[in-house]
Formats: sequence, C-alpha cells, structure tokens
Amino acid sequence: MAVIVTFDLENTSAAQELYDTCIERITEGRGFTSPADLPVPGLLTHIAGPVGGCWRVTDVWESSESFEAFAKILGPVLANLGHGDLQPDVSPAHNVVLR
Repeated sequence: MAVIVTFDLENTSAAQELYDTCIERITEGRGFTSPADLPVPGLLTHIAGPVGGCWRVTDVWESSESFEAFAKILGPVLANLGHGDLQPDVSPAHNVVLR
C-alpha cells in the first residue's frame, strides 16, 4: 500500500537550506529532478516548498518498506546536520493518481 510521508519544518529560510543540503548529500551532488535520482526505488512523487510559514516536504512512496529503505539513508544525513530527531508524518494513501 502506498504511503504519504510529510515533513513540516519551522523557519522557511533555514528549512529550505536544510532541504537543499539533504538533497545534495543524498544524490551526491547529481541533483534531484526524477525519482530515479534517489539511491533507492519506490518514490512515486515528491513536492517541497513553503507553506504557511514552514517548509513542507511531501512524498508518496509505493510502500512503507520503500520509504523505510530511503529513511535508512535520510536518517544519518539529518543526524549529521543536527536534525536527527526530525520525524515525518506517515499515513496510508487511499488513492494515488499519477500523470
């Protein structure tokens, strides 16, 4: 079952910098314009941007297992940047429609 993963970060400018740094480290500087740019499969869609005074990152993953594989990569990156306690909201998706 697909899962929706959402991170809400306070302080838009610092949060965007944290986001950009995480992407840089996870993709080893190759950039992130496609799910294939990540080191693990299973990402269906990804959105990041400012929302009401925070920075929101929302992903849809094929399954909780695919997200957990990614979390094993993201977790150490966040910890190294001093945000190891950051936890997403993970919810089952009822419906996923892709282009």
